[in-house]
Amino acid sequence: MEPNRDIRFISSSIKLPSSPPRIDRPLVFSNLPFCSQTLSSIARFVSSIEAIAKSRRRRRCSETKLPLLCSASLALAEGSQSKGFSQIVRSRREDEERVLISEVLIRNKDGEELERKDLEAEAAAALKACRPNSALTVREVQEDVHRIMERGYFCSCMPVAVDTRDGIRLVFQVDGMYRSVYFDSIKRVPVIGLQRPTVSCVNCRGLVGGREKVEPNQEFQGLVCEGANVLPSKFLEDAFRDGYGSSHLVENMLSSYAGKVVNVRRLNDVIQSIDGWYRERGLFGLVSDLEILSGGVIRLQVSEAEVNNITIRFLDRKTGEPTTGKTRPETILRQLTTKKGQVYSLLQGRRDVETLLAMGIMEDVSIIPQPAGDTGKVDLLLNIVERVSGGFSAGGGISSGITSGPLSGLVGSFAYSHRNVFGRNQKLNMSWERGQVDSIFRINYTDPWIEGDDKRTSRSIMVQNSNLTIGRVTAGIEFSRPLTPKWSGTTGVIYQRAGARDEQGNPIIKDFFSSPLTASGNTHDEVLLAKLEAVYTDSGDSGSSMLVLNMEQGLPVLPEWLSFTRGNARTRKGLEIGHFRFLFRHVYHLYIILYLVSSIVYTLLSGGHVVGNFPPHEAFAIGGTNSVRGYEEGAVGSGRSYVVGSGEISFPMFGPVDGVLFADYGSDLGSGPTVPGDPAGARLKPGSGYGYGVGIRVDSPLGPLRLEYAFNDRQARRFHFGVGHRN
Repeated sequence: MEPNRDIRFISSSIKLPSSPPRIDRPLVFSNLPFCSQTLSSIARFVSSIEAIAKSRRRRRCSETKLPLLCSASLALAEGSQSKGFSQIVRSRREDEERVLISEVLIRNKDGEELERKDLEAEAAAALKACRPNSALTVREVQEDVHRIMERGYFCSCMPVAVDTRDGIRLVFQVDGMYRSVYFDSIKRVPVIGLQRPTVSCVNCRGLVGGREKVEPNQEFQGLVCEGANVLPSKFLEDAFRDGYGSSHLVENMLSSYAGKVVNVRRLNDVIQSIDGWYRERGLFGLVSDLEILSGGVIRLQVSEAEVNNITIRFLDRKTGEPTTGKTRPETILRQLTTKKGQVYSLLQGRRDVETLLAMGIMEDVSIIPQPAGDTGKVDLLLNIVERVSGGFSAGGGISSGITSGPLSGLVGSFAYSHRNVFGRNQKLNMSWERGQVDSIFRINYTDPWIEGDDKRTSRSIMVQNSNLTIGRVTAGIEFSRPLTPKWSGTTGVIYQRAGARDEQGNPIIKDFFSSPLTASGNTHDEVLLAKLEAVYTDSGDSGSSMLVLNMEQGLPVLPEWLSFTRGNARTRKGLEIGHFRFLFRHVYHLYIILYLVSSIVYTLLSGGHVVGNFPPHEAFAIGGTNSVRGYEEGAVGSGRSYVVGSGEISFPMFGPVDGVLFADYGSDLGSGPTVPGDPAGARLKPGSGYGYGVGIRVDSPLGPLRLEYAFNDRQARRFHFGVGHRN
């Protein structure tokens, strides 16, 4: 055959998209030039059949032993040699013509037997249609060529038809992809930004004598991975040495039945696993290039999209048009965990959106990644719709505590709140409630993140004046910060001046049972409390856990100020128990089956103790909505020590409504008489008791709304209403 010197293999380029969506892209190697050799190989195979046909047309068809060959030769007669292969395969009639093959062989590119018999067996096992003494079409030969290439062990496969005395011999000339592979080193080269990758092929020298001649690569000496700044080195080592787990697509690159020959398809699985590592973490990254360098080193190019810039755009709540925002940009940017120079993560961006919404000043937040020119980086655009910052409110109601006078029980309230003071997400709340003889005035100021602090420390200032049964003047400051992802801590100082009052608002020091109402014997007690609290929260899911440890210490700054130590702990644990059912029997023999789907069991346990001199109203009160249901507030007892346990089963009913079955138990542990004046004993409180019942929960913007109906161990029953989770 005459050499074909018009065919050359060239390099091609792949441009990384600005945002890497999930792409089911073809094999990396499908872009390499040697993968396009199949069509040219089939074209040369057809040319060889034509040459044989011309030779045999010189003899009479009646003298030949291959009548089918004559018909095939006539179909590929004169003039068809000048046609391209694309014209030949488009002819259905010619494509269906069959040629009788007497022998099928597997040879190397020089026409010799393969040194590796296992590779020859691999190629032979891939053949389905091409068998000795079979009549084949060009399409069937082409499909078997593809099957050999899909095995992954060969970079070229060319079918050659040879005219012999016994008939036409079909020879598949194959060439191995790699030889003698050793993984001696894996090297990571950091690359700043994304580069325009270039995919290069093995060295190719065209076609000689009608056969594709491919120069084999050198021995594999190592791997250079460029641009993989966040991909762990160990992951690369595991992927290229031993695969990445039995449940992944990646297998060992070194085939057990092919010795040291690298399987190209399995190498592509390794690349797919690297892409999967980025997808699982929501990172903008993928393998963009694979190249064999001189010296037998494979260069793996990984492209990661880094964050180039973050821009904030405020949108009008009504029109959606850009507007001027009230929140300072630095207040928003410091909430983001996504920073410039990081590889952009969709999961991290979603968490940032949730963090911004949790500030309470945003109505809607969206992050839009955009290409940053041709740099391979991304620019992030934050579209923010702000909520109304604050305003006034007023209201009124009826209190059951006052039942005499012309305005019996009438209560009025007035409040002002601002949730974004100075554009720094600082909160200010002022409220005033007034009845006939009682009033409450509160001021709360909270800075959720003190400026200049890198530990996310918050500060709260509180002032309160209440003229109720127990009149209190309270002022304090507290600081809180996260200690770990699941632990947070709070410390502060609180001043309190408290004393009892009668219905007319006059101070008193003893109650109806002649029990003292203050610890000092004066009309009021003063104390300066140092507070320390640690909170553990598992997650916001249904089966989350919570633990709160609280300690307060009275500081006797002045001799008449109280000194006592109070410790308190409470825990809450949720456990999802799945599907089960309860069977209830009615008195009229009516059976009701209630199926509980995805039910959750909650257990709550709390306890505390006080040491030192403290007033009776600071004792632990047991009973009520957040304690033992079925009892009034504090009706079980009040003690120096206490313990309360609760169990709940929550199950979905419809929409935002859940049903609840619960049981509570509480006790003062016999510490009631140790409280000054023994107020619980004077009022014949039992000191311990339990309650049980049913209820519903309704999700609302204010938190869970709880309505419960409970029975206690004294055959009493009560409705309870609460807002938020039980403490």
